[in-house]
Amino acid sequence: MPDPETLPEPSAVAVVEPAPEIPEIVPETPETPIDPAVLVEKMRQEWDDRARENARHYVATAHTEWNDEEYYNSGRLNVFHEVLTDLGNVCQGKSAKDMTVLEIGCGSGRITRALSEVFGQVYAVDISGEMIGQATEALRDRPNAHVFQNSGSDLQVLGDIRVDFAFSYIVFQHIPSREIIYSYVREVHRLLRPGCLFKFQVQGGEGMDKAPEDSWLGVPFSDADAVAMAEACGFEPRYRLGAGTQYFWLWFFRRPDSDATQPSAS
Repeated sequence: MPDPETLPEPSAVAVVEPAPEIPEIVPETPETPIDPAVLVEKMRQEWDDRARENARHYVATAHTEWNDEEYYNSGRLNVFHEVLTDLGNVCQGKSAKDMTVLEIGCGSGRITRALSEVFGQVYAVDISGEMIGQATEALRDRPNAHVFQNSGSDLQVLGDIRVDFAFSYIVFQHIPSREIIYSYVREVHRLLRPGCLFKFQVQGGEGMDKAPEDSWLGVPFSDADAVAMAEACGFEPRYRLGAGTQYFWLWFFRRPDSDATQPSAS
């Protein structure tokens, strides 16, 4: 994968959530039924293995070896391009320092650190306990950054917090189940304030060979798929960029006082 490329607590906190009940997931195709509990556990184990092997490389594959300065500067560059150049949509007149933001798929804290330098409070989650351990250590000097190991399919570990902006980058492109991605989008809807933005990137490339449980090359979305997901989950899909490519960016604005519906994601 080419890489183009922060709360109540006074310090970075790692919370490991016990294994939750996994919601029923609709199989991607009739030929490849997927047991959701098995799939989520497989994803967790594989990302734990990658973190033990070389977390920074698997988070940002531009280099095999990263020093601290280069690694965190690469996160700052991503935040500059995808967040700071888009503050009209992200902040909507609010001061960034007064905002609480959510990051899904924080890995070892590369983007989380950059977000913590801009926003007032940052909540970040990742499926991998190994990644969360590294992120916790890396963010000890960032008292406004808080990292949590989540279930791999929802945000229940965060309770009922309210956030002003949600962000995810090079994360959903690895998830092999459309229904798991739908679950995350519904969960963001639950936590995001009405009218606020969830900006994230999915795999848009079609025609790629992949195993149905591949935790590296995730399920692709067409433009129509993205619009359908937004509508099903209570969002306005106001902008979309990069359909048909690996970096398919989506701007989902939470509809005021809307409820997410529960259609099939197949």
